[in-house]
Amino acid sequence: MKHLILKAVLVSGLTFLAAGSLKAQEETKEVKDSVKRKKFEINYGVGITIGEKKDSTGKVDQNKGRFVGGITFTRLDIGLTKLIDNGSFSLSPTNDFLDYKPWKTSTISFDVLQMGYRFNNHFKVYIAGGFDWTHIRLDRNITIRKDAPALEYDVTTDATFSKNRFSASYVHFPLNFEFRTKENDRGKRFRFVIGPEVAFLLDGKVKQVSPERGKVKVNDDYHFTPFRYGGTARIGYGGLGLFAKYSASDLFDTDAQKGLKTMSFGLTFGLN
Repeated sequence: MKHLILKAVLVSGLTFLAAGSLKAQEETKEVKDSVKRKKFEINYGVGITIGEKKDSTGKVDQNKGRFVGGITFTRLDIGLTKLIDNGSFSLSPTNDFLDYKPWKTSTISFDVLQMGYRFNNHFKVYIAGGFDWTHIRLDRNITIRKDAPALEYDVTTDATFSKNRFSASYVHFPLNFEFRTKENDRGKRFRFVIGPEVAFLLDGKVKQVSPERGKVKVNDDYHFTPFRYGGTARIGYGGLGLFAKYSASDLFDTDAQKGLKTMSFGLTFGLN
């Protein structure tokens, strides 16, 4: 009888311990998942919400309008850039010195702040601020002149460049109109974003690498247009998307390069 009682106690204890262990594992998993979500949110950006409207349960009503915004790190665009010479992808004789490597001429940009109004769960308007770079990988062995009265160049004969990059950096301010579908069971949705953008020149740069000269960097405005304007369109699912940008303003503010514009396309990471 004592043996039966002891066995029953042991079985009950083991069952209790197993149940406790499973519960602890579930709680640990929930904590880990929560930490992962928090880490993702912290890495993704920090924002503020003004005038949140909550329903009777205390949750934020996603269908009510509210102001949103703050400091963030979103819409990281990485893609290729094409030069468009008065409507043509082929450069004119005047601009053929800018002949470039198409698969190494690129753009990169991201936003660091945003402020706008969310009308409901499917539509919001916001203005953002960030930075972008256009990198033109020149194909010819030339050097763009610094402090020249126009966009001029010299043919380089005493060095052979393995890299000859001609770049412009801007601070940009896009105004975005975002349309979103309903979230699915995985908490993801499709996003469609379109809007105009203006940008102001920060600097231009020539970076050259050669066995003869090593690495050389020269900064100048290089007659890049000081005020740029254009538009952007994005489509994405979750945090990943595709983008296309078109600059309606000329790439340079010189008469000889009038009508020379840029178009970019590629991937967007952190679409939100």
